[in-house]
Amino acid sequence: MKSMTGFGRGVAENQRYTVEVEIKSVNHRFLDIQLRSPKQVNAYEQEIRKIIKERLPRGRVDVFVTVKEVSDAGKEVAIHWDLVDQLVESLQKEGQARYGVVDLEPKVILEQIVSLPDFVEITEAKDDDESLGELLIAAVTTAAEQNAANRAQEGQALAAVMVENREQIATALARLQSFVALYQGEFKERFEKKLQDYLQETVDQERLLTELAIQLERGDIQEEIDRLAIHLQNFDRLLAKDEPVGRELDFLIQECNREINTIGSKSSAIEIKELVVLMKTTVEKIREQVQNVE
Repeated sequence: MKSMTGFGRGVAENQRYTVEVEIKSVNHRFLDIQLRSPKQVNAYEQEIRKIIKERLPRGRVDVFVTVKEVSDAGKEVAIHWDLVDQLVESLQKEGQARYGVVDLEPKVILEQIVSLPDFVEITEAKDDDESLGELLIAAVTTAAEQNAANRAQEGQALAAVMVENREQIATALARLQSFVALYQGEFKERFEKKLQDYLQETVDQERLLTELAIQLERGDIQEEIDRLAIHLQNFDRLLAKDEPVGRELDFLIQECNREINTIGSKSSAIEIKELVVLMKTTVEKIREQVQNVE
């Protein structure tokens, strides 16, 4: 069993880049991957999602990607010469007339415009993409695997708590089962006495048995007890699985709660009511834990 709560971090670097990836996950009905990354990572988004989906099949997964450039190697300087030519020509022809400028040598002009983004642009070298992609995939894989390991550890803790709660339900169910036979016998005696006191005469046995059968049928909880016991067996089976079981567990807990509610509605004995309250409280604890199971 795995939880949907986890965290993982991966770092990969070379002489050009340092790539850091953090993956945080919480519970969610489905797999919801939210990627926050710089523009240069966009080309690898599908591959990133594939890596995460293979390792984290369910949950809200937030992925944070940071790319740091540790050197200027691989950058290219692009000078827009056509614009430079136009600027130099325009200044040489009209600068003197307009502003009385004497020294308009191209060297002077170039020194002034070298920092202007419209004329000089620094771009990434084309052959850097493959290197960045390899670092990115390595960092994402490490972060996703750390997150999955973290979720597995958290899942084992959840399973241990749920097993403990399951045992409480099983104990209450065993007490309920042993009480039912005694309760039915006492119910028969009380029902017969009340009917005789009410009629103040000898009761027709056939009528008594008919009425008693009707009342016992209305209050019979054996079928619900049997189904609840089967649900507990299925609960054990799901806990032993190596695959995601969160949705199955959620449905199973709903069925357990339904059986317990029916037992409570059919029974008036205070002993049964107390056991029903105990089981409902424990099932609710399990339900809260199941919400975070992958």
